[in-house]
Amino acid sequence: MSTPRSVALERLAYTLAAPALAVAPNIAPDSPFNTVVQLAGFAGIGGWFLAARSEETGAGRKILRWTPLVLAAAIDVTVKHTPGWGPWWLDGLLAAGWATAGCVVLPFSRHARHHHRPALAAPAPQPRPAPAPEPSPARPDDGADQLTREARMLWEGAGMPARTHIVTATRHPGMQHDMTILLRASETGRPITGLSEAAVAAPFGVHSSDVVLADVAIQPGRQGGPGWLEARITPDANARRRTKPTPQERWTDKVGSPRGGAPGSELIHKTRNDERGVTFYRAKMADSTDTPRIDLAKVCRGLNLPEDDSCVFVLIDGTEFLISAFDKPPLSAIFPATRDLLTPDTKGMYVCGFTITGQPVKSMVYQHDKNAAAHGLILGVSRSGKTQFFAINMAAQSLDGQVVWLSTVRKDEKTSTLGQYIDRQGSNALWMARSLRAAKALCEIRAEMPWPHDGKPHDYKPGDSRCPYRQLNVYADEFMTAAQDALFGEDIQTNGDDLTVTGLKYGIGFNPAGQSPFAHNGFSTEMKDNLRQNSRPVIFNMGSPGATRKAAEGTMESAYDVPTIPARYSRQEGSAIERAMKGEADPENGVSTGGVAVIVLDNGRAVLMRSLYADFDTDLSSLFPDEVNRLTDYEISELEKRGLWGNWNREPDPGEFWPEPDEDGDDDDRSRRRGGGGGKGGGGKRGAKSGSGRSEQITSPRQALEAIKSLNNA
Repeated sequence: MSTPRSVALERLAYTLAAPALAVAPNIAPDSPFNTVVQLAGFAGIGGWFLAARSEETGAGRKILRWTPLVLAAAIDVTVKHTPGWGPWWLDGLLAAGWATAGCVVLPFSRHARHHHRPALAAPAPQPRPAPAPEPSPARPDDGADQLTREARMLWEGAGMPARTHIVTATRHPGMQHDMTILLRASETGRPITGLSEAAVAAPFGVHSSDVVLADVAIQPGRQGGPGWLEARITPDANARRRTKPTPQERWTDKVGSPRGGAPGSELIHKTRNDERGVTFYRAKMADSTDTPRIDLAKVCRGLNLPEDDSCVFVLIDGTEFLISAFDKPPLSAIFPATRDLLTPDTKGMYVCGFTITGQPVKSMVYQHDKNAAAHGLILGVSRSGKTQFFAINMAAQSLDGQVVWLSTVRKDEKTSTLGQYIDRQGSNALWMARSLRAAKALCEIRAEMPWPHDGKPHDYKPGDSRCPYRQLNVYADEFMTAAQDALFGEDIQTNGDDLTVTGLKYGIGFNPAGQSPFAHNGFSTEMKDNLRQNSRPVIFNMGSPGATRKAAEGTMESAYDVPTIPARYSRQEGSAIERAMKGEADPENGVSTGGVAVIVLDNGRAVLMRSLYADFDTDLSSLFPDEVNRLTDYEISELEKRGLWGNWNREPDPGEFWPEPDEDGDDDDRSRRRGGGGGKGGGGKRGAKSGSGRSEQITSPRQALEAIKSLNNA
């Protein structure tokens, strides 16, 4: 196609005029050439104004045609006022730029004068325009952005899964492929059903695990409900989540999932304490009505922690719980007992140990809220730390001005040492039986003791300076063994039951200790109920989960939440499989759990603690008061009148525990001793079941048990 003549002439005019624009103002500033150029510029401005005011079409082209004249006048004025040829030959550059711009505008010159240019060829026949197709319901013409239109094309190509339509598609910030699409049912008023993650993932070429479907809440200006659905497609974020998850993401995927160690939970925060060498994971249940169900081994595997029961612990508080992962076993620390820790406060509370997190744990020497004395329940197998706890508990009671009696089945070094700092101490079943009889008699004596302020007897009130007597605490170590003694067992069990029921109002607390919490081993249901509700039970290593749960039963909302204390905490080192394949011995790195106990607090929450340590190899006088607390002279005289004071190790007096022997001989006497007999001072019930008692009709489980015992003794 040849170049029109007008175009060639116009190019020539721009080329010749450009040097004149640069030279004329510098050589002859007053030349008529400059005047002509400036007048032409004013004419161009007038042409702009008329074209803008015109109502005909083509105003833009007219303004564009007048533009070279206006620019030429502007360049002429600029060159005239620059010194010389201007900096960096600015005059020549402006003129050359003007000529180049004019050549670029040449196509518009042909449009402006198309009525005056002869046709070069006959116009080709134009086909009749086809009617515009109606917009597809899957892709309505709603002005959607490019991402939404592309997503709709993929969705329509997949057959519009579940008869849904993509309303919007929103790219996630900083992500290449992650997006959120808003779906609605194609038919108004129909709910979206049958749409799965796989159906959403297939059109976009991602895995179904990278798709999350969520309901759409009703918002102002937008509908919601079952006819709408939101799909979050996150392949990029999930790829990072699988390789470098955040603590919250790891918890959600590995711990809080339905098959995780704490299903339905969510992480609140993760905290590291380098000074104490512990990492805390605080979490809560997503549903505030759920109860935490924690599998600590699964939690450790999910958090990539060693499954070490000496370093990883859980603390549950309602719907929240705390996972504590220590670098070293925290329960291996020793907390020496001091007088400051053992001195009770105004509410009768003292520090008896520390938790795994270093919090002080308190027990009580009396019940301030109930205005009464306190019982005690201490359970654990041999060498678990019961006697150690005796020492700190007795020291706290003595520092509060209370009287302490301690009885054991057999003599040992520690109980004999404690006997130096308390009122009375003995080491056989006979001594225990007499101490319980004396304590039971004290209930009757104190019920008649007048108070000095009004001369009338009153119930015991701890901390009341007007009370004429001190609180008495009766300890019975190995109560299970003593209750099964052939001669004095039933007397011990019967008086122990009575003391737990009636002793508190007279300022007498009973503190039995044993290795079994079961009824057939001496702890009747009535005794355990009273001990649990009027003390803070302390449970050391019981040897089995069943015994631990039985010991805590009735004091907690769920006894299955009680942690089981093993004989030793053994830290895991290396791989057991590798050692087995190499024939290597397992490392001997066990940590003793002696002194580690579970204490049940007032709200029924079991807390794992390390009790304070009293060193029996040193002088315990620093823990106890300087003077031993004793009974009043009046109480001792009344006990002497009843024959319940004096040497409790002496041989049984005639008629004390069984009827006095008659003329039938020694065989009958031995039979009566085995069968029992209610002697003076309030004792057991064996006398009622001897002799012809075997032929009596059995109407209760206790009578059946006594009948079996009588047959065994026979």
